[in-house]
Amino acid sequence: MLYRLLADFVLIVHLLFIAFVVAGGFAAVRWPKLAWAHVPCFVWGALIEFAGWICPLTPLENDLRIASGQAGYSGGFIERYLLPIIYPGALTREIQIWLGVSVLALNVLAYAWLVRRLQRRARSGR
Repeated sequence: MLYRLLADFVLIVHLLFIAFVVAGGFAAVRWPKLAWAHVPCFVWGALIEFAGWICPLTPLENDLRIASGQAGYSGGFIERYLLPIIYPGALTREIQIWLGVSVLALNVLAYAWLVRRLQRRARSGR
């Protein structure tokens, strides 16, 4: 039972990490110091997609599921949990590249907004 709970915990952490990778740049617009934690995370998230790697949390979750008596799964977290929700087909290399570009573009946009906001704040003397 403990291994299953740990596997579920890793799954939740993984989902939260992905949400942070995708949306953390916009949170950094509100809380600029958050960028110090977010930038390495979004770079890692984009790099995993561009390189076609599997996040280390996926094998950890699989190992915990197997230790609990459940079946593990092949592929990565995105392919297993997110793609069935977002896309009806299987994960392809093209989709991985698209996901990487999307993460990169979304975060460049968020950080451009943050820089602009900080520049305005500096000019107004706050």
